[in-house]
Amino acid sequence: MNRRAFLLWPGAMFAQTRFQSNPSMRAGFADADITPEIGMEQPGGYGKVFHKFVHDPCKARAAVFDDGTRTVAIVGLDALIVPRALVLAARKRIEARCGIPGGAVLINASHSHSSGPTGMVQPGEFDSAPELVRRLAYEKSSAADPKYLKLVEDQVVEAVCRAHAQRADRQCGVGRGQEDKAAYNRRFRMKNGRTFTHPGQGNADILKVAGPIDPEVGVVAAWDRAGWLAGCVVNYACHATASPGGISANWIYFMERAIRGIFGEQVVVVFVQGACGDITQVDNLSPYLRPSGLEDAQFVGGRVGAEAAKTMFSMARGSLAPVDFRSRVLALPRRVPSPERVAKAMERIKQEPQNTEWIFSKETLMLDHLIKREPVADVEVQAIQVGPAVFVSNPAEYFVEFGLEIKAKSRFDFTFPAELSNGCVGYVPTEEALSASGGGYETRLTFYSNLVPDAGRRIAAAGIELTHQLTPGPVPEPPKAKPSAGPWNYGDVPAEVK
Repeated sequence: MNRRAFLLWPGAMFAQTRFQSNPSMRAGFADADITPEIGMEQPGGYGKVFHKFVHDPCKARAAVFDDGTRTVAIVGLDALIVPRALVLAARKRIEARCGIPGGAVLINASHSHSSGPTGMVQPGEFDSAPELVRRLAYEKSSAADPKYLKLVEDQVVEAVCRAHAQRADRQCGVGRGQEDKAAYNRRFRMKNGRTFTHPGQGNADILKVAGPIDPEVGVVAAWDRAGWLAGCVVNYACHATASPGGISANWIYFMERAIRGIFGEQVVVVFVQGACGDITQVDNLSPYLRPSGLEDAQFVGGRVGAEAAKTMFSMARGSLAPVDFRSRVLALPRRVPSPERVAKAMERIKQEPQNTEWIFSKETLMLDHLIKREPVADVEVQAIQVGPAVFVSNPAEYFVEFGLEIKAKSRFDFTFPAELSNGCVGYVPTEEALSASGGGYETRLTFYSNLVPDAGRRIAAAGIELTHQLTPGPVPEPPKAKPSAGPWNYGDVPAEVK
């Protein structure tokens, strides 16, 4: 026997006797490289920044579940966003090659701020704009790279189709853990009656945190006949802004390392970002100096990965049937900037310096063009069922309150929100956050974030409705032990004093 295999997974030597064949429950996992080239844009801001070196690879990670009747695919991308056009193109190709229906494919972006140029301005998006606005979009704003978008699309298709081809009988399990020290709500009630995003450590005007976090670490996992973990899907809500420096999957890289360090390098770790529009790794109430980006990434990824591993050690294994899916596309209007605001922005954009006011003036002019071309956004809400678990997706940077509401009202005990999935419509805050007592970075009216105030509530309602159209499958239970014929020999002995 391989001693390392025994140390990594002591139960492997007994796995053959415990494995219950599930001919109707198959799963496959695969990943593919989407590391951008040095010199490509680093997305995540309102201007242009370029990558200078690589810290770790970015990946497209795929899990495919098949109950013999239906097949679903869950893809996790180390990417800031996933454009809608890319999703539709990849789904069409996947359906043609593998037969998986487009609506059964969930493509989620981790929101890594250290990843490749999938956003923000898309190729050709401002070709019809006035010259000034076109220049602001293409030359002064973060922009997606057509070459890189093609690479990501190709690798998403490749990962899903390889995962589909590698389907095999698996013992699967589902569970949840708790990690409440890696993520924090970044919005705070202030003495002036408003809400600030990242008000700064030690700010005496802070009254209290403006919202909750979601500490749940959700896990769906699958083991092979030899007892080795083949792959897992991990769901957690925290911005991927803990950059270790350079091109990187962000803290998700260290989560993967933690899980592989315990279960082996063969494990494919698919990360699905939770509802974290107002959640990051930054503790604004901490009295201590902020750690480096590398330390941040190791801390968050290590803790989430360790909790996922603990959850997998505890979960019973069996079939996660049935698999199923539902989806619905909502038509949600955008918030329209007033003519006075647009005129003021036009005047400001001609001036120096290019400060925060200038940046948001640029965003106003870009939004004004977007409204004329696309006043209503297509917003896909999707539910992907894997037995007793359901992934409920939306294309927003979605406030955590909505994710918690979906969990509370879902029919599934294991409900995993998945933001920034199947497209991107920017921040979707609560209606209160957009009121007079609200405020903060996420509520600014920009080219990126602009849906009507009740969009979040409507998205949540649609997601909850989709879960009600599905019937949860049973949670696996461990095999029952036969009643003992008698006590353990060494246990059935009297006490001895002398």
